[in-house]
Amino acid sequence: MVAKRKQKQRIILPPELPPEVSEDEIEVSDEDRDFVDQNREYAGFLSTLDTQSITKHVTRVADVKEDALEALYEKRLKRKSLQKEKEDPGIQVDRVDALPVKTLDGQLYYRTATRASKASENDPTEEEAIGAVDKSIVRLTKAERRAKLKKSKKEAKKQGKEAEPEVEQTPQEAVLAEVKEDLTAEEAFESKKNKLAELGIALLADPASNIKSLKEILQICKDNNHAIVKLGLLSLLAVFKDLIPGYRIRLPTEKELEMKVSKDVKKMRLYESTLLSVYKAYLQKLAALEKQSSFQHVAFRCICTLLDAAPHFNYRESLLGVVIRNIGSPDDVVRKLCCSSIKSLFTNEGKHGGEATVEAVRLIADHVKAHNCQLHPDSVEVFLSLSFDEDLGRAARNDEKHKPQSKKSKKKKHYEEARQLKENDKKRSRQELLTKTREEVVADYKAVALTPDVMERRGMQTEALSAVFETYFRILKHTMQSSASRSEANASLSTGASEPHPLLAPCLKGLGKFSHLIDMDFMGDLINYLKKLASGGSDSENTSKCLTVSERLRCCIVAFKVMKSNLDALNVDLQDFFVQLYNIILEYRPGRDQGEVLAEALKIMLCEDRQHDMQKAAAFVKRLATFSLCSGSAESMAALVTLKHLLLKNVKCRNLLENDAGGGSVSGSVAKYHPYASDPNLSGALASVLWELNLLTQHYHPAVSSMASSISSMNTAHNQVYLSTISPQQAFTDFSLERPESFKPPSDIKKSNNKRKRGSDPSVSAVIEPSADTTSIDEDDVRKKLSAHFMLLRDIKENRRLRAELDDTTSSIQLYEEYKQQKEKDKKPKTKKSKTLLTVK
Repeated sequence: MVAKRKQKQRIILPPELPPEVSEDEIEVSDEDRDFVDQNREYAGFLSTLDTQSITKHVTRVADVKEDALEALYEKRLKRKSLQKEKEDPGIQVDRVDALPVKTLDGQLYYRTATRASKASENDPTEEEAIGAVDKSIVRLTKAERRAKLKKSKKEAKKQGKEAEPEVEQTPQEAVLAEVKEDLTAEEAFESKKNKLAELGIALLADPASNIKSLKEILQICKDNNHAIVKLGLLSLLAVFKDLIPGYRIRLPTEKELEMKVSKDVKKMRLYESTLLSVYKAYLQKLAALEKQSSFQHVAFRCICTLLDAAPHFNYRESLLGVVIRNIGSPDDVVRKLCCSSIKSLFTNEGKHGGEATVEAVRLIADHVKAHNCQLHPDSVEVFLSLSFDEDLGRAARNDEKHKPQSKKSKKKKHYEEARQLKENDKKRSRQELLTKTREEVVADYKAVALTPDVMERRGMQTEALSAVFETYFRILKHTMQSSASRSEANASLSTGASEPHPLLAPCLKGLGKFSHLIDMDFMGDLINYLKKLASGGSDSENTSKCLTVSERLRCCIVAFKVMKSNLDALNVDLQDFFVQLYNIILEYRPGRDQGEVLAEALKIMLCEDRQHDMQKAAAFVKRLATFSLCSGSAESMAALVTLKHLLLKNVKCRNLLENDAGGGSVSGSVAKYHPYASDPNLSGALASVLWELNLLTQHYHPAVSSMASSISSMNTAHNQVYLSTISPQQAFTDFSLERPESFKPPSDIKKSNNKRKRGSDPSVSAVIEPSADTTSIDEDDVRKKLSAHFMLLRDIKENRRLRAELDDTTSSIQLYEEYKQQKEKDKKPKTKKSKTLLTVK
C-alpha cells in the first residue's frame, strides 16, 4: 500500500518565473542611485545573495494536492509526538476534555501534552494559536479558535475596566477607605475584647466544663495587636488566680493511665492536665515577652502577681528565677515589682510553708555572688523582711513533753495496767481502746495540720540563715578587698576616686537586725571585719577615701548592736570604735553625709546606759561642742543633746563649764589640751573650757541657742543626775531642714521667765512656747479669712472642672459637624454619576 501511494504521488512543477529583463532595459533614476550610495552599509547584503540556491529551493515543490499536503504534515506531527512521549511522557490531558485513542491492538490510551503546548494554547493571538495547534496534539477547529479569542478579549476588557477606577481614585475616596479600615479595626478590637470577657466569665462560672476556653484565650494572646495581647495576658492572670488549687498538681503515670477509673476521675484528670499545660504555656509566653520593651511591665506584673498569689503551685522555680534575676534591674517599675513580690513571699510563709523562702534566699545569694556584689541595694534589702522564730527550740521541748509515749513506756504502762486489772477483763479492754483512739487522733491531726513539723521548720530556718549570713560576709569581704586594692592604687596614683559599695549599707542593716542569731564562732571574725572597715587598717587616710563617712559610722553602729545583743557571751574591747567615732565627727559634712546615721551612732555609742572614762567623756564633750559650731541646726541639736547627756552622767566633766583654764587636779595625766589628737584619751580635754557654748547662745535657731544657754547654766552640784527627755535621733528629725515648720525665726520674741520643771527640756519649750503677741490675735477674724480662702480655692477647682467639661462638649460637637459635612460630600459625587448615566441612556 505504501508503495502504491508513493507511485501515485507526482511532482508538480511550480509556475514559470516571469521573463527575464535585460539590465540595459531597466531604467534607474538618479534618486535611486543616490539613495543606494548613501546606504551602502544596509544594502551590502544584496551582493552576497546566492540566487542559484534560492531558485533551486523554489522549484523543489511536490506536485501534491492540498489534502495530501495536510496529511503529510499530520504524519510528521504524529511521529514527533510519539518520539516526545517516549522521551518525556509530559502531562496527561484531562479525560473530560479529550477522547481516548484506540491502537491497532485494541487498547485505549489518552494523549498527553507538554507544558509548552499548554502555555501556547492560552496565548490570545491567532498566529500563536495556530502554532500551538500545530505543536499540540489536541487540535481545535476554526470556530473553537474564534470563540476562544473572543472570550480572551472580553476578559481583557473587563480587567481593564476594573483597573481604571482604582487608578482614578479621588482623595476623598481614599480618606473614606482609610476611615472604613479604622472602623473595621475598632470593630475587630471590640469583638476580641468581648470574646475575652465572655470566655473569662464562662471559666469562672463553670471551670470544669469550660476548661478548654483557656486555650482560646492563650491563642488570642498571639494576636498582632499589642493592646489585645496585654488584655489577654491580664485576663489569663485573673482567671489563674481563681482557678489555681491549693495544692501541687501531679500528673498520672503511665500505669495509672492504664487503670480503669470512674468518669469523675477522668474528668478531674482532664481538668488538671489542661490547666497545667496552659499554665506552662502561659509562663513560657511571659518569659518570652519580658525581654520586649513594649510588654515588659505587663509581663513582670503578671509574673510577680502569680508568685505572690500561688507560691505553692507548680513551676514556682521558673517564676522565682525570673523575679530574682531582675531584682536589681535598672528599671524602677520592674525592680519595685520584683522586690515587693519577694517581700510578700517572706512575710506570708503560711502559703508555702517556708520552702519558697529558702529557695528565694539561696537564689539571691547566688545572684549576689554572680554579679560580684555590684547590684542595686534593694536586691539585698529584701532580707530585712525575713522573720525567724526564736521559740522553735522551746516549742520542740514542749512537743516532747506532750508527745505520745514511746513503745517502751507504753509496754511498761501496759504491763502495769495488766497486773492491776487482771481480775477485770472488761476494764482492761476499755483502756486499750482509749489508748488506740488517742494515738489515731494524734496521727490524723499531724496529717491534716497545715503547719510543717518543728524539725522541718528548724532545718529550713537554719538553711535560710546560713544563706543570709553567707551573703553578708561575702559583701564585707568584697568591700575589704576592694578598699585595700583602691588604697594601694590611691597611694601610687594619688587619686581620690573610690569604687562604690552599693550593698554595704543594707548588709550592715541586716547584720544589726539579725546579730542575735549569729553563731558565736563567727562573732569574733565579724567584729574584726567591722573594726577594719571602720578604722581602715594601718593606712587609714587612703582607706577612708574608699568608704564614706556614713558607711564607717554604720560599721560602728553594727559592732555596738552585736555587743549589746550578745552581752553575756561576748567580751570584746570596743575602744577602737570610740576612737573612730571621735575622728569621724570632724570628717562629717552636712550636705554630703547622712545625719540620721550620725545621730544613731551618738545615741548607741554615747547615750546608752554605759559608764565612760572621764578623759574620754570630756574629749567627746569638747569635740561635740566644736562640731556644733560648723554644722546645721539639726546636727547641732543632736550633738548638743548628746553633750548634755554626757555632762549629766559625768559630774566631774562639768568643770569644763568654768572659766578657769587648766582644770587643776582634775586634768589628769595630760595637763594641756591637744585638739588634733586622734585618741580621745590623749586629748587632755579636761584642761580646756567650753567657750563654744557662748557662741552657740547667739545661734540663728532659737532651739539651739536655748539649748546652749541651758547647758552653760548647769552647775557642778551632785544632785542633778537626771537624763534629758529627748534623744539625738529625735532631735535630728525634729529640727531637720526636711520639716520647715520646725524652724521659727526669732522675730521680737520675748524671753519668758517661767521656771523649768524638773526633767523638762528647754529646747522643746523654746519651740512650743507661744509668744506674747499671739494672745492679741482675734480667732473669729482668722476663721473668716480661712473660710474665705478655702471657698475661693473650691470655686477655682469647680471652674476648672466646668471648663474641662465645656471643652469636651465643644470638641465633640465640632467632630459631629465635620462628620456630617463629610457625609454630604460623599453623597454629591454619587448623584452626579447617576445624572450622567440617565443622559447617556
